[in-house]
Amino acid sequence: MKTLLVPIHPAGWPFIALFAAGTVALNLFSDALGIVGVVLTLWCVYFFRDPERITPVREGLIISPADGVVKMIDKAPPPKELNMGDKDRWRICVFMNVFNVHVNRIPINGEITAVSYRPGKFLNASLDKASTDNERQAIRMTTSMGQDIAFVQIAGLVARRIVCGLYEGQRVRAGERFGMIRFGSRVDVYLDEGTQPLVAVGQTAVAGETVLADVDSDEGRRQGEIR
Repeated sequence: MKTLLVPIHPAGWPFIALFAAGTVALNLFSDALGIVGVVLTLWCVYFFRDPERITPVREGLIISPADGVVKMIDKAPPPKELNMGDKDRWRICVFMNVFNVHVNRIPINGEITAVSYRPGKFLNASLDKASTDNERQAIRMTTSMGQDIAFVQIAGLVARRIVCGLYEGQRVRAGERFGMIRFGSRVDVYLDEGTQPLVAVGQTAVAGETVLADVDSDEGRRQGEIR
């Protein structure tokens, strides 16, 4: 029952109501269209699901802020609007498709030091240039251990709305919900200098649970292979 009766994110109810109303209208034309409407409404409910997560609570762990596949791990400078300099940092990109949970979560304990929204294009979020060209919401934070990191919500090909409830000076904890991106998107995490990624490209990440990095670890970047 816990698998079926998953809580729904509040941002989803207006869309679910819209889909349900559309289903009623379609059913007036034909039963076949009504069935299509029911399927789409059920998908909308599924899209806005907001399950509970078990978050590792040890200090220093950086947890995935999004469900999805780790599409890219490279080095790049953080968004200019965050004023974090031009030096390259490890960047971990998690791509969410339309079937993933789209509720985003805080990656580590700390304080939000900057929040900046920038309008842009709606390219496929899996493309590298989406990080610079697409609409985005960039967040900078100082962790409870003093590291300076960033995470960025990036709108995708289908996504048209980024939801973010964070503000400067806010104290946050790892695993807390902070927003979502509607209908396909991506979240990038920029690590502090000296912190290595502990996930591999192609790995599936779970928001609020999967450890992306550990600021206390001296382990080198992990590699992965299909088995």
